[in-house]
Amino acid sequence: MSDHNTRLNVAKTYKLFIGGQFPRTESGRYTKFTLASEGEPVNVCRASRKDFRNACVAARSATSQWSATSGYLRGQILYRIAEMLEGRRSQFIDELQREGMDAVASTGEVDAAIDQLLHFSGWTDKHVQVTSAVNPVSSAHFNFSVPEPMGLVASVASSAHGLTGLVAAIAPAITGANTVVCLASESHPLTAISFAEVLHASDVPAGVVNILTGERAELLEHFASHMDVNALVLADVTDEQRTACQVAAADNVKRVITIDPAQLPGVTIDGLDAVSSLQEIKTTWHPVAN
Repeated sequence: MSDHNTRLNVAKTYKLFIGGQFPRTESGRYTKFTLASEGEPVNVCRASRKDFRNACVAARSATSQWSATSGYLRGQILYRIAEMLEGRRSQFIDELQREGMDAVASTGEVDAAIDQLLHFSGWTDKHVQVTSAVNPVSSAHFNFSVPEPMGLVASVASSAHGLTGLVAAIAPAITGANTVVCLASESHPLTAISFAEVLHASDVPAGVVNILTGERAELLEHFASHMDVNALVLADVTDEQRTACQVAAADNVKRVITIDPAQLPGVTIDGLDAVSSLQEIKTTWHPVAN
């Protein structure tokens, strides 16, 4: 006779986050990720090149809507992400510990990630004011320089930092109205998908942020060579990997930006510099009436 008070634990399924949905990898491949605290493996999707292409299609389709969103509204959305993360703070601290962090480090990591999001939420409607300029010219014209989003940013999160590395790979891009396809840390894939759930509940339009879990060695070259990607953000890559990415990125004159892992965790990262690095400057000449 069964005990009706005994129930099975509902194991969480960690999927990809593409176009505002949580699909399984199209390849059907999974990586066994062993939880530090339980010693039991969890299946984590191993994204393929096709998953990356699907994520790029979703991100590109969201660029026009997101770039047309006012800076004020984008700031409200980033604040909402921080607000939701604060509400699930204990969950993320626990999850980082399950992935191998100690209690002090995991608490600091989550708090720093929340602070980062608040920091960037303040730049959404200010970075244009700070970096725009009226340029002096020797002709009968007004000459204005204004930053505009690059478009689609492919980013590779820091391997060492479970949450601050992910935020640093995503927040500067969406602050400046870009869309993102992010490859999560191989050592913290569970936290990345849980963060995608926060994004999903935070008024972020579908496709603006897409998160993949998989192997950096397999996907890095595709991130660098994809012709519809406008910028590539890399965290803690080797000199050899950086050079290979720069060579592949040259085919469509893709900008390659490196995040210094020494800046993580915390809000030591320069928010304005991080946002501006993913902007293009548009200069307009306007004739002055005589």
